[in-house]
Amino acid sequence: MKKLLLSASICLLSMAASAQDTLQWYHRDPKADNIPGIATDRTYRELLKDRKPTPVVVAVIDGGIDSTHEDLRRVLWVNPKEIPGNGKDDDKNGYVDDIHGWNFIGGKDGKNVQYETAEVTRLYRKLRPQYEGKNRASLKPDQQKEYDLYVKTKAEVESKRLEYQTQYQGIKQFYEQYTTIVDELKTSLQKKNLDTTDLRQAASSSRQAGAIYRVLKQQDVADTDAMKGQLDKILDELKARAEYAYNPDFDGRAVVGDQPENVNERNYGNADIMGPDPFHGTHVAGIIGADRTNSLGILGVSDAVRIMGVRAVPDGDERDKDVANAIRYAVDNGAQIINMSFGKDYSPQRQAVEEAERYALSKGVLLVHAAGNDGKNLDTTASYPADKFMDGKEIPNMITVGASSSSTGDELAASFSNYGKGSVDVFAPGKTIFSTVPGSQYQNSDGTSMAAPVVAGVAAVLKSYFPKLTYADLKRIIVQSAVPYKTQVKKPESNEMVDFSTLSKTGGVVNLYEAVKLALAQEGDKAK
Repeated sequence: MKKLLLSASICLLSMAASAQDTLQWYHRDPKADNIPGIATDRTYRELLKDRKPTPVVVAVIDGGIDSTHEDLRRVLWVNPKEIPGNGKDDDKNGYVDDIHGWNFIGGKDGKNVQYETAEVTRLYRKLRPQYEGKNRASLKPDQQKEYDLYVKTKAEVESKRLEYQTQYQGIKQFYEQYTTIVDELKTSLQKKNLDTTDLRQAASSSRQAGAIYRVLKQQDVADTDAMKGQLDKILDELKARAEYAYNPDFDGRAVVGDQPENVNERNYGNADIMGPDPFHGTHVAGIIGADRTNSLGILGVSDAVRIMGVRAVPDGDERDKDVANAIRYAVDNGAQIINMSFGKDYSPQRQAVEEAERYALSKGVLLVHAAGNDGKNLDTTASYPADKFMDGKEIPNMITVGASSSSTGDELAASFSNYGKGSVDVFAPGKTIFSTVPGSQYQNSDGTSMAAPVVAGVAAVLKSYFPKLTYADLKRIIVQSAVPYKTQVKKPESNEMVDFSTLSKTGGVVNLYEAVKLALAQEGDKAK
């Protein structure tokens, strides 16, 4: 589940629309600009100007992609063997009209899952009929372990639901106060919208104007209407957590019409890769490959990519069955890199996901996975998909990515990012990342969900300009070329100071320029 990044009262997920925020800092060069970006523009300008790329297919397993976006239309993958809209499975792959990808959380009638329960809620709901009202001592030894899981999941579900209900009420109260004050200020100042300049000027004679000004500055928001939009989104997300994610009586799966527990079931879903809320997937897709030739919006990392949309992540926890099928679909339809910006705390059908990961490995496909936004040490905390197989061996075709910021100081590691010296491979820009969002719009967003596609984009550049590179080559080059930082930083979700190098295997931030240099050097060595 995509974690809400909340401060004490207001979401930190910045969505400002001011002009300076359009700068994609993550493309900047660490050496020239003293900003820990990936040196994208310098790479194209200095190292790749005389080379021609071969397009690479990158699958985005996510919550949906706006296929009509001005900056994504040209770079979407098109199934060459499928005839659009004829209602037939022309290529006989089991999926009808899958022009740009497939949706595993939709029904054949075109309806789609938007909200889902958390995995812990599904586990609790499954165990509740058998163990509700039971006493552990009265159970057989082989039942007691399952009973303990029931008790644990019940407590977690009830605690989380109460937490989100409380947060919702708190934000709602703030929202009501905010809108009342803003409406009064708009009337007194005779303006339809108030920006920070208006509020700063009015602050000398109005305490209320000063208070709203401080709120906007704290959240890096340009005007009062933008702040209201932020609050609306936060309230919707908090309400969804309380009413759906941690509600054991909610069932959002029925519209799919499948057998959710049957992991061998493959041919379900529909061809709608957008779904009801494609914000997250659209943002991810833009980071990887927003059109670099159309003079619009933003620049993706890769200039020769075809984005395949595979919808499997609802608002709530993704199901293992859908993740496994999404990986298989992507591999079978030509994806060479798969971005997976999702994760959860439980994985009851983990075996199915592992089999799909091994299938991807057998076909030479690289998996790029977001580490997660809980500020946790993944060396000691379970998170899925895991970085290792169930037998404890490392997944050789997976890169796990933490999130870094634009700071070279003690905030280099994003405060929300998961980390792990033995489980996270590399960090990448993941804070205040400007990218595509539905409706041909652009916004900032935070998360390891944004860091992973930066790495997927780097992998796509390498694969497109050096087609002979294998998944193992891609992973090795990305890891070896990461720029190391010995900086003392705040450990995520803590004020404890640690060396940045202790937060991942490489202790570094991914860097496209260094990766391409290494690829060129290795190409030269092989040519000798």
